[in-house]
Amino acid sequence: MTRSRRLLLLAAVLVCVVLLVWRIAAGRRSAPSPSSSQNTPSSVASNPHSASTSGSGPTKVFAHNLVLRKGPSLRIYVRWLRGEMIPARKNVTPSFDDPESFYLDIQTGVVRVNIGDLTHYLNAGGLGSSPLKNVNISGNGSQINLTGTLHKIIPLPISLSAQIAARPDGLIQLHVTKIDVLKIPFKALLGGFHVTVADLFHPKDIPGVEVSGNDITVDTQHALPPPHIRGQLTTVHVVNPDLEEIYGNATGDVERTEQWRNFLRLSGGAIDFGKLTMNPVDLIMIDISNSYWFDLDLAHYQNQLVNGYTRMTPQAGLQIFMPDVSKLPPSSNNQNIGIEWMRNRSIPVPQSVTQH
Repeated sequence: MTRSRRLLLLAAVLVCVVLLVWRIAAGRRSAPSPSSSQNTPSSVASNPHSASTSGSGPTKVFAHNLVLRKGPSLRIYVRWLRGEMIPARKNVTPSFDDPESFYLDIQTGVVRVNIGDLTHYLNAGGLGSSPLKNVNISGNGSQINLTGTLHKIIPLPISLSAQIAARPDGLIQLHVTKIDVLKIPFKALLGGFHVTVADLFHPKDIPGVEVSGNDITVDTQHALPPPHIRGQLTTVHVVNPDLEEIYGNATGDVERTEQWRNFLRLSGGAIDFGKLTMNPVDLIMIDISNSYWFDLDLAHYQNQLVNGYTRMTPQAGLQIFMPDVSKLPPSSNNQNIGIEWMRNRSIPVPQSVTQH
């Protein structure tokens, strides 16, 4: 083969290779990207239980006179709350069905817990394996009093007095000022029983609790069951019969919303509830019960939904009118619409559909 023929053959091969590369690149540019095909403008879609959080930011939260049940034995009374719902795990959408899936970051708010409920929670296991049992709590203002039985060698009746305050880092501090054992001043018994503040608790068994000298520090975000609440705590004190926490400067908000109905309002971001994902969120739950507090049980909220009714707004948002948990009937009349009704137009519309 002559040299000119070799050069001609090599040129032809190079042209074929260039054309093949060009066609492959053009095909890649014209193929639709998987992410672009999934970015639909719909507000509510089927929930795959693996949705990532919305790129539009966290969900804003507003609540007035809302009761949140934290586990079976503790309730939190939200007088007012303005904040955000933050995913607890990366790339996981906050879900009403999983209170561990999000944090409530409070910007301004007033939150209360009944002292009797708190006492019951501590005696029901909130103190872990601590030797302090049969606890009873009382107080007023910044003063906290605690009585109980300390199991150390022998059961010892004990009483404790402390000053409660909010720390700059948002934690609660209890500064113990007095401990009495068997109604005898603590210092007189120190040599005999060797009782210290650390003897009353086992911090390793109580998440969010630390003991240092005469100070007990409580991080309610970890010490209490979900949904977890955090924020810049400015004041904590006893307003009988409750322990009250104030976040930010919430006084004006509480006065302004005094006559508002009880509600929970969510907007922006994304949330899961039941089989649905809402993105972006535009949802308000309104209490239809004639009561001072809106009792919302996140563990059984679907029962409240079934016994309420839903409206869609012109902006494709949802308004859900719900009764309190305590107002639910023993058995629900809102059953599924059967296939026989779908097939026979002479059967009247169920009353549960038309009554609202």
